[in-house]
Amino acid sequence: MANTKSAQKYIRKTENRTLQNRQVKSRLKTLSKKVDAAIQTGDKEALASASKDYISALDKAGKTGLVHANKIARHKARCANLVSA
Repeated sequence: MANTKSAQKYIRKTENRTLQNRQVKSRLKTLSKKVDAAIQTGDKEALASASKDYISALDKAGKTGLVHANKIARHKARCANLVSA
């Protein structure tokens, strides 16, 4: 257990950040599944909408360093190729 007030505060902050990061990662997975579902149905409008939401969420997650920049670029390029095809 933490011995100092600052260490206790750090533990509280870490717990809060962990919860927030878990929510963001879960949302990214959900949006990714929506993109995949739109691909399977072949609906171009749904794919464009889902890709837009997914790319936006990826950029926001990358801004905080939660997702690696190369992964973001890879997924954004994949979405762009699917929408343009």
